[in-house]
Amino acid sequence: MSLVSKAIWAASPTTTRGQPTPLSSDPKGERIAYASNKSIFLRSIDDPSLSKQYTQHTAQTTVARFSPSGFYVASGDASGTVRVWDAVGEGATKGEYHIIAGRINDLAWDGDSQRIIAVGDGKERFGHCITADSGNSVGEISGHSSQINTVSIRQQRPLRAATGSDDTSLVFYHGAPFKFNTSLRGQHNRFVFGTAFAPDGSVFASVGADKKIWLYDGRTGEAKGQIGEGVHTGSIFGISWNKDSKRFVTASADQTVRIWDPEAGKAIQTWRMGDEGTPSIPDQQVGVVWPTGRSDGLVISVDLEGNLNYLVEENDKPTRVVRGHQKNITAAGVSGSTFFTGSYEGRVLGWDTLAGVAEKIDGDSHTNYVAGFTASENKTEPEVFSVGWDDTLRSVSVPNKIFTGAASSLNFQPKGIATTSGLVLVVSSDAIAIYKDGSKEGSLSVKYAPTSIAASGSVVAVGGDDKLVHIYTLSGTALEETGIELRRATSPISALSFSAGGDKLAVGATNGKIYAFENAGEWKLITDRWSAHTARITCLAWDDRAELAASGSLDTNVMVWSVSDPGKRIKALNAHKDGVSGVAWQAGRVLSTGGDASVKVWDVEG
Repeated sequence: MSLVSKAIWAASPTTTRGQPTPLSSDPKGERIAYASNKSIFLRSIDDPSLSKQYTQHTAQTTVARFSPSGFYVASGDASGTVRVWDAVGEGATKGEYHIIAGRINDLAWDGDSQRIIAVGDGKERFGHCITADSGNSVGEISGHSSQINTVSIRQQRPLRAATGSDDTSLVFYHGAPFKFNTSLRGQHNRFVFGTAFAPDGSVFASVGADKKIWLYDGRTGEAKGQIGEGVHTGSIFGISWNKDSKRFVTASADQTVRIWDPEAGKAIQTWRMGDEGTPSIPDQQVGVVWPTGRSDGLVISVDLEGNLNYLVEENDKPTRVVRGHQKNITAAGVSGSTFFTGSYEGRVLGWDTLAGVAEKIDGDSHTNYVAGFTASENKTEPEVFSVGWDDTLRSVSVPNKIFTGAASSLNFQPKGIATTSGLVLVVSSDAIAIYKDGSKEGSLSVKYAPTSIAASGSVVAVGGDDKLVHIYTLSGTALEETGIELRRATSPISALSFSAGGDKLAVGATNGKIYAFENAGEWKLITDRWSAHTARITCLAWDDRAELAASGSLDTNVMVWSVSDPGKRIKALNAHKDGVSGVAWQAGRVLSTGGDASVKVWDVEG
């Protein structure tokens, strides 16, 4: 048996307020590339549920650009490292080059897919030009006194390049090798955020925090003039040319994306995100790409929340919005065909497991760390309950994808959540609280520190830092102690999961070991041999037949275990960078999620 990756539902681009978010498309217009946390995602434009993830960076990634050939991607990170890797095959790294002592803000390929200029916020220098295959120096990037935010290379010979900086100037270079030619000052009076050569090399444009758009001669670098003064009312963060070199698109903090006709000097199409006249910080547009190789005129922009907006000229509103998480996912749960995920900053999404796309759960969400989900047993009006470190309990209507009712204040930090018999049970550091319809029905104080909880029927299991699993019976809305303690773990309990029928219980511990118990009139140990994880077990889930159990751990691995053959395991190593935080079974497949903010789908084969 083996775990085979079937799909990666990608994380959203990482965005920072007041900074551009670069997007790049391949020459065929089939995929876009962007940076997210410590990964780079190459995502299908037409089917966003299909992605490829590159995980070799060890620092926060900042930019990714397809080569003009489409065979390679160059990506940069916050440590000043640029990696060149295969975009077509398995993502093998071709080269790793340390460019500057600081964050890489942008990079550009020449038309031959041979040279790369990388720029950013360095200590000794703000950028460098190298060959993609060996990292040899082929010019120097000089003439700026502050960090460089943007770079573009003319794709035709004679080679030219332009960079824009926080020092409000642009520098024009001749190449190759690339050498300083002209400093362009006076056009912008605030930070320069974007510059781009037209595909035919005849002209290039620059945009910045002063809301201005300037055009320059592509061969000489001479300023040709400004267009669209006063149209954008916020910083312009992104610019991208159409393949016809006659139009370009800009993205701005004023919540708009605009297509420009540089000859006429005016905007010919405007999309406004959010409500007209209502300022919305999440709707600020911080990056844009006009994918080449397409005939449908599609433009893709990214807003501050990381949502990818699909824009087509005939429509005033996005034809599609692709959502995802930007921060690490901290909790997950499944109800029917919807997979719920919650992240570090409180964002909750519901994923359609058939289509592989996410919807934002509307309504009053958590304000920070989502600590757990549990699905109700009600099939006619399915609900999912969630708890967070804003010390609230909330409920979600599964069909409507909306938070319902008022949040219940817990007055404690939740350690885990479970539901059974129409009740919701939440554990704190010293008690088990019982809620019904959002109101607290009772609480049982305990002498140990609970860490996790699971419930099925009238049986409630609570794991503690005393290395024991304590079994309780639910009578009405009260918990009764049974005196039963499952003793096997040698470390504090960190995760619990009942099978669908409630007869089996999986127990995970902080040392990476998993134990399975069966309740057949009395509790007995099935196996203590599930011990391949090397760090804390964070999540467990049984399949419908209670024959297989999936586990996730801080060691980044997902594993599936068999009751009938306890010595056997199937594994997906390095499934999620920075640890796994949720696993679930859905239609015979395993869904997993974790610190890389993505969701992955695994087929159990064999």
